[in-house]
Amino acid sequence: MINYVEFPARDLSATQTFFEQVFGWQFEAYGEAYLAFSSGGTAGGFYHSDKASRMANGAVLVVIQAEDLEACLARVEQHGGRISQAIFSFPGGRRFHFIEPSGNELAVWSEQ
Repeated sequence: MINYVEFPARDLSATQTFFEQVFGWQFEAYGEAYLAFSSGGTAGGFYHSDKASRMANGAVLVVIQAEDLEACLARVEQHGGRISQAIFSFPGGRRFHFIEPSGNELAVWSEQ
């Protein structure tokens, strides 16, 4: 079972604000170069880096589940995220991909 995931982040403050506002994640800072987060049953962190995690570079795609996909997409855009792949259907649901303020690509999916 995967229980912790870490991401690079160019701007820890902007990334923290984004995930707090869009997904309600909670953060704890460990020094100036690391932020740990928790979200329900998932935990992880962001470490200061000029790099970014993107599928085009061979990175793993982390997918977040949401009840209301359209409302989540609106929050992503409202809080500084960029949609990199519009909502599309796949067997089992629908999803979209986005780039958060530090440049990492993630996705959000819903069964509906």
